[in-house]
Amino acid sequence: MIDVEKETQTKPRALLVGEPGNNLQELKLLVITLEMDVVQRLTLNRLEVHPVYGMGKGKALEIAELAKQIQADYIIFDFNLEPRKQRNWEELTNISCIDRQEVIIRIFAQRAQTKEAALQVELARLSYSLPRLSHMQGDFSRQRGGAFGAKGSGETQLELNQRQIRDRIAALKKELAEVELNRKTQRKQRGKVPSCALVGYTNAGKSSLLNALTGSDALVENKLFATLDPLTRKLPLNESSGVLITDTVGFISNLPHHLIDAFKSTLEEAIKADLLLLVLDSSDPEAEAQYETVCNVLDDIGADKNPRILLLNKIDKTDENTEQLSSLRLKFPNAICISAKEEIGFLELKDRIYEMLFGEIGNYILPVSQQALLSELKKAGCIQSEEWLDDGVHIKARATGRLLALLTPFYTGK
Repeated sequence: MIDVEKETQTKPRALLVGEPGNNLQELKLLVITLEMDVVQRLTLNRLEVHPVYGMGKGKALEIAELAKQIQADYIIFDFNLEPRKQRNWEELTNISCIDRQEVIIRIFAQRAQTKEAALQVELARLSYSLPRLSHMQGDFSRQRGGAFGAKGSGETQLELNQRQIRDRIAALKKELAEVELNRKTQRKQRGKVPSCALVGYTNAGKSSLLNALTGSDALVENKLFATLDPLTRKLPLNESSGVLITDTVGFISNLPHHLIDAFKSTLEEAIKADLLLLVLDSSDPEAEAQYETVCNVLDDIGADKNPRILLLNKIDKTDENTEQLSSLRLKFPNAICISAKEEIGFLELKDRIYEMLFGEIGNYILPVSQQALLSELKKAGCIQSEEWLDDGVHIKARATGRLLALLTPFYTGK
């Protein structure tokens, strides 16, 4: 199946090739984000296990001829292209042939603003390119070194470049380890304030939600992976308590493992969070599939056990009676419908966050001797009401974890 796109002349021209049953819409959005012109999309009828091109030679020649006819500058595959197959495709077509992984890495490289993001992207790029060095330059097999008998046959240019990249990867990992250590120090400095992490598919509206909830100024663009760096802001829940909310990098299906490994310190914000706010774009027809993708990535990074609240965002774009939103509400009955743009559902969200992080409300009578515990409860924002009587301090409070364990002996009921 071939889908012809509108043509422009100012950007690199791309031919997209996808697996059977894939409409290539997501890859198209990624390529447009990379500022390329999608000239044509082609979905294969079948994908063969073939050592040369990953498909039959006849189909490969057909694609090569199509790329020539439409004057494509790139052929972009929506599946992983092994280094040898990538080299074979470029020899066949005489144009650049890349896969989905390289597209995402290039987008990340464009988006990197801080030193940490730049280090992470460089690590991902080098890890991806290391096995592909042999196809990037034509004469890497030429040996270099001194005269015969003095230095042996010498090191090939390919071996030299591979060694240099491995050394750089080691140096990057060392720098990122220092960044991770600094991030841990920052978490300790935040004290015992509970933390939430915004997670979700890219372009689900996480940054917009952070801005609306906290008055922050996080970058908001209607583009995939608009922000890469985690941004933490405080959200007051009432007069005495609040939580820290961190915006994290967006997820996407088939997120390259090079990026997951490189962005480990950033994604750790989700792993360490006391509560995950999983943001879903309720107006997107692929919302359910995106939810599964986010859950799979959380599982990959070890954050699948964290408590979470599902947020159906962008309901301002979806009428309450539409089949799309009704289906999502039926599938996710405990989800909260919100709109970051219209600030809909914020009170319910804050109440749910407060309940999950600070526990159910209960009545307690503390002896006057428990001044230290009373002071700690006040600092944590747990106390709803307080009354000093003859038999002790009567409080109404919410608590979880260690504080709840300390309070339990003084519990008098709800």
